[in-house]
Amino acid sequence: MKNLHLYLIAGLLALTGSVVLASNVLIKGGTVVNVEGELIADVLITDGIIEAVHKGVEAPSGTTVIDAKGKYVVPGGIDPHTHLSFPFMGQVSHETFLSGQTAALAGGTTMHLDFALPVDGDLEAGIKRHDQKAELAVMDYSYHVPITEWTEKVSSQMASMVKKGINSFKFFMAYKGALMVGDELLLDGLQRCKELGALAMVHGENGDAIAMAQKATFDAGITGPEGHIISRPAYLEGEATGRAIKLARLTKTPLYVVHVMSKDAAEEIVKGRATGQKVWGEVVAGAIGLTDEKCWDPDFKIAAAHVISPPLRNKEHQMALRRALAGGHLHLVATDHCGWNSTQKAVGRHDFRILPNGIHGIEERLHVMWETLVNTGLITPPDFVRLSSTEAARIFNLYPQKGLIAPGSDADIAIIDPTKEHILSAKTHHSALDTSVYEGMNVKGKVVTTISQGKVVWNNGKVSVEPGSGRFIRRHPFAPHIYQGIKEQEARWIAEEFPYGPVPVKRQGDRTHEREEL
Repeated sequence: MKNLHLYLIAGLLALTGSVVLASNVLIKGGTVVNVEGELIADVLITDGIIEAVHKGVEAPSGTTVIDAKGKYVVPGGIDPHTHLSFPFMGQVSHETFLSGQTAALAGGTTMHLDFALPVDGDLEAGIKRHDQKAELAVMDYSYHVPITEWTEKVSSQMASMVKKGINSFKFFMAYKGALMVGDELLLDGLQRCKELGALAMVHGENGDAIAMAQKATFDAGITGPEGHIISRPAYLEGEATGRAIKLARLTKTPLYVVHVMSKDAAEEIVKGRATGQKVWGEVVAGAIGLTDEKCWDPDFKIAAAHVISPPLRNKEHQMALRRALAGGHLHLVATDHCGWNSTQKAVGRHDFRILPNGIHGIEERLHVMWETLVNTGLITPPDFVRLSSTEAARIFNLYPQKGLIAPGSDADIAIIDPTKEHILSAKTHHSALDTSVYEGMNVKGKVVTTISQGKVVWNNGKVSVEPGSGRFIRRHPFAPHIYQGIKEQEARWIAEEFPYGPVPVKRQGDRTHEREEL
């Protein structure tokens, strides 16, 4: 009913003209923040593109003017990891493109990258199915494609995906018997990604070991959500992450580790980068805003809502991840937004192994980041911009179209009032979900205005969306941020690791590899 309500309201807003459709918007006197720094300036938007950023901009006639004095004007958030209407564990996640993107806009996120799961291994069929789900999209989006099996057809379809503007593929090292891939498939996939100039992404957990631990935990009588935490220890996340990094090193392929939830995995990424390897670590908002404690809550509804894989960790891991983000050892913040209603989670009431994995956060992400990282002094507003938008834009080859407030960039902007206090709750969020893992969290700093595609879609507590206005954004391969220098590294790695002379070594009496005539 809530999705229908959102749809009807959105349609009414479009018909009555409540959606701001003016071609010109002027943001006056705010503190404009990019990765490079801050400045007080006006921002003029024309036909969905930023036209000017400086003081004293004159507004053309009919311009919508927004007073941003005392507020931060930042690039719209980019959430690089979401699962809307995601088919998984026998169900489809409750959050749709319409409800999820509406929530995102209310939280200052103006673009996301969603996972389009193949249909019986068929990548093209998976895209077709996901396109149908995205018909009511209300903001910009793009896709990642998981690779769950390996055939010549899959390899060929990966090239087709790149031509369609999809430059990233995910490999699950967990979920044995479902999505999990082994090392051989992962190696094939890594090499293919490198050939195509795509980014290989991994879910780093040891699926074989977890399957064993799950059985042992369940057989010991631990059947509730706490069993999920117990059976997926941090060192298994660290082991798989380290293994993936080493395999990527062998193939000389850039690697992106999704949802880093533990210091164990973070340390593996730090070690990999210390060798000069191109590897990036993504943290999710839940990892820096929540701990695993709620999985022990006596109320199953609360405990089940906090089940995600890899799982939430304790305070020690939480603080280590916050510090790693602050220090540049981990590189951006996503959500892994996979929204299940409590009725869907209830299927795992007596068996955590079939409890749908996933938490929400597409609306809360920027607020959780501001509260836990900016308000604590761990990062600055320019750091916030890098972690919430710019780094994702660079990694996925969207920059400078996205992730930047500058002339020529897309007019995707969030305005944050750093003095405004609010409480996160299922009662006030715009998600279709009936629970919130962030229930009761106090935040100082609120997104008060969101501009998407040059239109004011969130302002003063009111959301205005147009179903069908969303755009699929094409992303080209060989993103400079991740592929620049790869050839040079490959050319010199043998000489650096084995500095004993050129190879192959020429020895007296050796035969050449030239084919002899018979």
